[in-house]
Amino acid sequence: MRLAKIRVLLWLGLAALGGCAAHGDARQALEQARSDYEQLAADDAVLASAPKDVVRAGESLARAERLSSYWGSGEDVAHYAYLSQRYGAIAREHSRQVAQQRQLERLQQERDGLEQALREAKLLSVQQQSSWLEEQMDSLATMPTERGLVMTLGDVLFDTGRAELKSSANRIVLKLYQFLTLNPQRVVRIEGYTDSRGPAAENVELSRARAQTVADVLIDLGIEAKRIEVQGYGEAFPLAANASAQGRAQNRRVEIVFSDDQGQLSPPRE
Repeated sequence: MRLAKIRVLLWLGLAALGGCAAHGDARQALEQARSDYEQLAADDAVLASAPKDVVRAGESLARAERLSSYWGSGEDVAHYAYLSQRYGAIAREHSRQVAQQRQLERLQQERDGLEQALREAKLLSVQQQSSWLEEQMDSLATMPTERGLVMTLGDVLFDTGRAELKSSANRIVLKLYQFLTLNPQRVVRIEGYTDSRGPAAENVELSRARAQTVADVLIDLGIEAKRIEVQGYGEAFPLAANASAQGRAQNRRVEIVFSDDQGQLSPPRE
């Protein structure tokens, strides 16, 4: 409604004017100013964002029209025609800036919304994974209580005879990292174990290398090295007899021993 009123007032003012345009350059300037103003007055966005400048452009054009019709010189006509165009240019620039600012505000709102959604999703994910790990810790804490809570990672982290993590192990190690991040008071001991195949000394070396690989990944992710101990026990402390493939698979493992809430770990195995 406001735009309609502005447009009616502007066109009524122009319709009351009229008459012959000045000759030469003044006439050409006046015709160009009139054409520019017609486009300006038809632009709802400009009228909404810069109505005062549009009115000034119309007033300057009206004065140029009066001067061309009655007593004004060509220079005066050209001058007010120029002022009309300048006010029109200012109105368009102001409208552009307003539109740009609104676009920036919309983009910022969208960005803020996305960042908030990502934060919520990340928090939910971390909470879910932390809860998952707490459940795993509780269900796998089957060692003697003096060792604390123990998480057993079975024969899924490494290929036979290798100390490099499988790609499928990344998800497990990431969950361990997230739990330690959410519980900065806890420290861990990472213990490596093998089955009985191969020389005992090499098994000890392999088991320690595997435990160290898990520790190195956690440290690379940002866990402080002082929060992690590493032990390699080789074929010692088997969970099952090594006579069967199933028993050997149970013995090839990495165990994560967690401290209590005060950061106290049980002594290493002997």
